Amino acid sequence: MDKVFIEGLEIDALIGIYDWERRIRQPLRLDLEMAFDNRRPAASDAIADTLDYKAISKRLVQYVQQSSFGLVETLAERCAELVIAEFGVCWVRLRLGKPGAVRGAQSVGVIIERSAPSKES
Repeated sequence: MDKVFIEGLEIDALIGIYDWERRIRQPLRLDLEMAFDNRRPAASDAIADTLDYKAISKRLVQYVQQSSFGLVETLAERCAELVIAEFGVCWVRLRLGKPGAVRGAQSVGVIIERSAPSKES
């Protein structure tokens, strides 16, 4: 399986369960791996045949900046759903980190893997 990845996408977001977290924007870091057959774009050398990681990044930045979830688990789930639904990937692995959330830890967060629903004949 070929994969397209985005690593270290940094986005400031309103996220958290504590009162003080609801008043400030905090940095988040997203890493994504997405299943995509790269043979067609490799053969054509055409951007139109690729999984456009710039478009995915811009869409995720827009979505996350407008969100206000309490939990990173919820935000990660919604981001994975968005990538599958809007960009047609069949599988995504998403790591969402919240740097500085726990004293002494560089970052905390979640890693999820999601697949598109099976299309039955």
